[in-house]
Amino acid sequence: MTCWYEGPLAAFDTETTGVDVETDRIVSAALVVQDAPGTRPRVTRWLVNPGVPVPAAATEVHGLTEEHLQRNGRWPAPVMYEVAQALSEQAAVGRPVVVMNAPFDLTLLDRELRRHRASSLNRWFERSPLLVLDPRVLDKHLDRYRKSRRTLADLCAQYEVELEEAHDAAADAVAALEVTRAVGRRFASRLERLSPGELHTLQAVWHAAQARGLQAWFARTGTEEIVDPAWPLRPDLPAAA
Repeated sequence: MTCWYEGPLAAFDTETTGVDVETDRIVSAALVVQDAPGTRPRVTRWLVNPGVPVPAAATEVHGLTEEHLQRNGRWPAPVMYEVAQALSEQAAVGRPVVVMNAPFDLTLLDRELRRHRASSLNRWFERSPLLVLDPRVLDKHLDRYRKSRRTLADLCAQYEVELEEAHDAAADAVAALEVTRAVGRRFASRLERLSPGELHTLQAVWHAAQARGLQAWFARTGTEEIVDPAWPLRPDLPAAA
């Protein structure tokens, strides 16, 4: 039987106006689907006019200017519907979806759905659950004592995956997918008997433990930042933007 990391996978990524999942907006998104390792992935891209100013700092990261998005981007409401539908189609066929740092991208998408569609991300998965693979959580659990950062670029270097056009949603999604396959192969003895559904459940436990560890470190260093243990989606706040 083919192991999950040698089988069909999808990957999802976004580029945004900033890093606050409650107030920032999606400006681009991509879903890539790969039927088997080494095959050409099918890529769907979305470009969004967020309807709010795009900070210069965000443009420096992903290269998308406010002018370009106003001219070429689509309104958020139909895009968020299409993105959620595309992800639900992956869930319906049982294809795992790789999302690097899933609580960021998926929570942003959830807030955009609430903002523009009076909906939520969970409503799309009431019949078929979304099976998420988060290479950041996997790597941090499986190689927990390695002293290095765990950004996508760092993981690509660690697992010898080429990252072209970093901070392009499609390029980042492809790289995250390949990193996840590489994690699976490197730690095959610990992962090959686990199904994507079992891994999804385990990652929620692993991420919560990782969050508690980081929160304890923040407390020791006097940092007031709060680490949310929820994975792959943060709970909604009473006054989400």
